[in-house]
Amino acid sequence: MKAVELYAGAGGLAMGVSLAGFKPLAVVEWDRWACDTIRENQRRGFPLVADWPLHEGDVRHFDWSAVPQDIDLLAGGPPCQPFSMGGKHQAHDDTRDMFPATVDIVRRLRPKAFIVENVKGLTRSTFANYYQYILLQLEFPEVPRRKSEEWFDHLLRLQAERTSGRSKGRRLTYNVVPTLVNAADYGVPQKRERVFIVGFRSDLGVEWSFPRATHSYDALLHTQWVTGEYWERHAVSRKNRPTMPQVLESRVRKLALSLLPLETLPWRTVRDAVAGLPSPQSRAASAYADHRFQPGARVYPGHTGSPLDLPAKTLKAGDHGVPGGENMLVNPDGTVRYFSVRESARVQTFPDGFVFHGSWTETMRQLGNAVPVALGHAVARSVAERLIRVQLEKASSQRVSERGAA
Repeated sequence: MKAVELYAGAGGLAMGVSLAGFKPLAVVEWDRWACDTIRENQRRGFPLVADWPLHEGDVRHFDWSAVPQDIDLLAGGPPCQPFSMGGKHQAHDDTRDMFPATVDIVRRLRPKAFIVENVKGLTRSTFANYYQYILLQLEFPEVPRRKSEEWFDHLLRLQAERTSGRSKGRRLTYNVVPTLVNAADYGVPQKRERVFIVGFRSDLGVEWSFPRATHSYDALLHTQWVTGEYWERHAVSRKNRPTMPQVLESRVRKLALSLLPLETLPWRTVRDAVAGLPSPQSRAASAYADHRFQPGARVYPGHTGSPLDLPAKTLKAGDHGVPGGENMLVNPDGTVRYFSVRESARVQTFPDGFVFHGSWTETMRQLGNAVPVALGHAVARSVAERLIRVQLEKASSQRVSERGAA
């Protein structure tokens, strides 16, 4: 299956897409440092990225005529700063809003499916109309914005197109499914809420829903406070285990009394993520790429760090370097330190063999902007399974028709 990756960054979503069986025809990213990261891993022969056709530059200036139409998948996370909680919230007034360019590329390439990822802030009430506008543009890519037309007027025209049903069977349209997900529910050791907008070309007749969560907080609480398996697995003696917070007592009691089996795996924690890594302050840390101690961590209001025995808080990129608390680890004794780059990469589920290019601040920016590899893989695998099923059904139907004709 063939794919195109837009706004690839350091390659988190693109690696998840590759793991799902898609072969990229183009991987496009404008940031030089992120491209250097991918190029460095290609130079080192890292298998997931070794044959990526990487193009450094703006997706709006790429020669899309070199990519055939009807590819299987278009994937990417348009720059999130226009909608980020930590950004300036300018949406359509922000020059970094790349949703219009994304729609243009969908219209050109006519992919069978697309996966678009963005921040939770996109769904805020402040952006309600613009969020609807994005979804409708992706649903009707062949109803483009007219020259000098205001975006809101275009939105009204798209609404009329949808209610009229005029495009059905005549134009390129997509069945679009937006879903807000928490990465921790899919095995990522990080509470990272993101919007995934997945679309299938309408003529394929695909029925699809977002993959079910595989991990849960209740399952984590059960292994920590009911069975104790979590502490045993990490060789934490009883005297060194923390006291269960009083606020959890009622919830844990219900879990202990329930006779129903838990249907999910436990959330993965920071302790799970960094297991096996020595302290970045130790001599043994030099055996691991990108695992160096970064001084200067401190707690201040709103920035308190990530507890060791929960999924990490959302790693962030920040406009001016790395914000203090979100990228800090809180030790059991209450002391704090910054995550090393390697620890952050594990929190984002990048493989240990994948290295990062640039200074600590620049590298953490790449990680803060990345899609967790495991989450990208879960979504892309679900899309791949559906596309393969469509191909098999089409082939089976064709064989039946040929036998009937004979």
